Amino acid sequence: MSGPGARSRKIRTGGAAAAAGDVAVVGRRGAQRWERGHPWIFRSDVESFPAVPAGVVRVRDERGQWLGTALWSPQSEIALRLLDPRPDVRVDADWWEGRIAQAVARRATLANSQGNSGELVNAYRLVHAEGDGLPALVCDRYDRWLVVQFLSAAVEVFREEIVAALVKLTGVAGILARNDPPLRSREGLVRETVLLYGDVPREIEVHEYGIRYLAAPWTGQKTGAFLDQRENRRLVGTLSRGRALDCFGYHGSFALHLARKASEVIVLDISEEALARAIKNAELNGYRNVRTVQANAFDWLRDSERAGERFDTIVLDPPSFARSRTTLPGALRGYHEINLRAMRLLARGGILFTASCSYHMTKALFSEMLAGAAADSGRKFVLRAMTVQPPDHPELLTVPETGYLKGAILEALD
Repeated sequence: MSGPGARSRKIRTGGAAAAAGDVAVVGRRGAQRWERGHPWIFRSDVESFPAVPAGVVRVRDERGQWLGTALWSPQSEIALRLLDPRPDVRVDADWWEGRIAQAVARRATLANSQGNSGELVNAYRLVHAEGDGLPALVCDRYDRWLVVQFLSAAVEVFREEIVAALVKLTGVAGILARNDPPLRSREGLVRETVLLYGDVPREIEVHEYGIRYLAAPWTGQKTGAFLDQRENRRLVGTLSRGRALDCFGYHGSFALHLARKASEVIVLDISEEALARAIKNAELNGYRNVRTVQANAFDWLRDSERAGERFDTIVLDPPSFARSRTTLPGALRGYHEINLRAMRLLARGGILFTASCSYHMTKALFSEMLAGAAADSGRKFVLRAMTVQPPDHPELLTVPETGYLKGAILEALD
């Protein structure tokens, strides 16, 4: 390797050979975050910044005590992300392969379901960033292909080593980088979608507990599909009956599970393109009881309530309304309104599955919001279950940011 890459390789090895400029000094508050199990140290808690570009640095506190090895992003508010508690560790290709191998091994149960005659799933998250001890790195598997996201300037430095490790450990046919999240701009990185290895098709058929749908890795939301709701879709599908409504239905992946037992399923979304794919997915499964409605969900739910509509099963899976703390008050009002409308549309004995993927909407706030909406609906609801993200999206108790998805299954008693 030559040019800038050669320099970054020298910097990113870390360990005892690192130069003085490769060291970050953090204050007590930053050190305490690591001691308490959270891998992030913010810029405001760094007393002395490393005099090197993005990469790996050693970290010590003001007393000279070594704390570990971290990913260093010069432009990010999250300046340091703990990578390894050993300050003398050599972060090279072998290190990345070993850490990624641990994440792959934790998905062995899901991976082993592939290729069986009764295939269960062939799409799941392979690496969940901080949840797998691989900060700012996301990797989703879709059958024989991977879609990755490098979400910090520091982890971007190791793109070559990470791709090599993924190819070696998984034997996939292609790897696509969906490096288009806004977060990359705050890291000083270009937003792009680029092929890194082999080839990745525009559409990939996902198998999910007997349901099939087409993911769009190049153009779809997130990495091509919403894999974090996989287990919840399966659960709600077992409860589905009668007339069903899938709000914010996107490609219809909830609707497909509902259609197994429901007499009719309406997929509601504002995107004409998304609804066209939902119809295509329904046809892929041979369902004739699925139809689509293109409309704003808030307006449609209000108008349907006024018209006296009733549904036996409703799914509310909206996009993130609260992308920051400052937007949380407005988000709470939005969540309250759509849940209130859905509660009023639910038939007696009907089932409502409602979810939030907003990290800032905590589980406590979510439950409080639902209680308020139920009270305003004038009806009685029983909580049948609370749901979270699946095991391939691990939530660390000491890192609340790794857990963002929460849901509830409610039953109307009157």
